[in-house]
Amino acid sequence: QVQLVESGGGFVQAGGSLRLTCAASGRTFSYYAKGWFRQAPWKEREFVAAVDWTVSIIDYEDSIEGRFTISRDNAKDTVYLQMNSLKPEDTAVYFCAATEGAVSRTPLNYNYWGQGTQVTVSS
Repeated sequence: QVQLVESGGGFVQAGGSLRLTCAASGRTFSYYAKGWFRQAPWKEREFVAAVDWTVSIIDYEDSIEGRFTISRDNAKDTVYLQMNSLKPEDTAVYFCAATEGAVSRTPLNYNYWGQGTQVTVSS
């Protein structure tokens, strides 16, 4: 079964940090662009960050403002999202995704998705 599995979510106070991990199983995604998206209750899924497989193209959503860092380890077929200076508005379910195409901010352009991990930031 082809899977992307997120981990590392949790409950943290404002100003804290979390590191999300997305591991692949069932097939290799080492040569795929990978992205992180998030979805808060009653809101649409929104782009957070993405990186191509060569790590030469990295894109962040504007509101991240340098607080988050996406990275990947192709040998482990894993992508990470380091989140610092977390704010209550960062509260959401975070999803990782993979695409055979180019780095994109559009969820529809991603072919594979994980189940998500909850991040809750208290004020």
